[in-house]
Amino acid sequence: MSEQTLLTAWQSARDRLKQAGVETPAFDARLMLEAGAGVSRMDILTDPHRALNAQQAQAVEKLVARREAREPAAYILGKKAFWKYELTVTPSVLTPRPETELLVEAALEQLRPDAPLKVLDLGVGSGAIAIALLLERRKISMVGVDKSAEALAIARFNAVALHVADRLELRESDWGADLPDAEFDLVVSNPPYVRHGAIDLLAPEIARHEPRLALDGGRDGLEAYRALLPQVRRLLKQGGGFLVEIGEGQAEAVWAHATAAGLSPEGVRNDLSGRARVVFGRNLGRAPG
Repeated sequence: MSEQTLLTAWQSARDRLKQAGVETPAFDARLMLEAGAGVSRMDILTDPHRALNAQQAQAVEKLVARREAREPAAYILGKKAFWKYELTVTPSVLTPRPETELLVEAALEQLRPDAPLKVLDLGVGSGAIAIALLLERRKISMVGVDKSAEALAIARFNAVALHVADRLELRESDWGADLPDAEFDLVVSNPPYVRHGAIDLLAPEIARHEPRLALDGGRDGLEAYRALLPQVRRLLKQGGGFLVEIGEGQAEAVWAHATAAGLSPEGVRNDLSGRARVVFGRNLGRAPG
């Protein structure tokens, strides 16, 4: 094999990832090269003809092969950017999505910077949503619940790394069923909402590698909402707000389930592609039914 340089290694990785169907082959090739060779983006730009030694070349090859097999870049690198920070992620947690930042934005609109409110994150996963809110609103405290002990361990690690662990209580729980009534000012959730039969039709990065527990919304994709929205009604203080992320085409059904649970939906937020992404509303204290 001829000697590889930063440029030729990147070009080769890019071409392989493109052939494998990776959505962003040039970007992902750079990430694998940086991690494997221990170089920076600036190194690649300013010294593209720098030769890789055998150890670097072997390390890059291993990472590229994993990405070529459609393992998510976040799991290969062990990290994922979200909001304004970087999270540690593993296959035990869903990779944070850019569209979930819309849920963070909408939640921040309901959390005044000076208000010492109590917020609940149902299905905390890696801690992405909870940590973003805690970093932006220094007066709030939060509880994050998840069914997965492995996910809670990752959330705890991220909370410590980002210095918000003192304001985030993490609990293993089934949609907060063991939490006290009327304790929270705001509840947020990004629950599983993919139809069970559609999971295997998703991109290989998701279908083969991401945790099914965090994806599978049951036969119609709405199973989690039927379980969690009555809990949201019970857990919210009167007048408290809720925000839930939804999948494509689910806004009307989630709105109906929220109403049936005794909540008062108020609106829907669309993402940048125009798709309904967040249903929000309040607990106005009406009895369910």
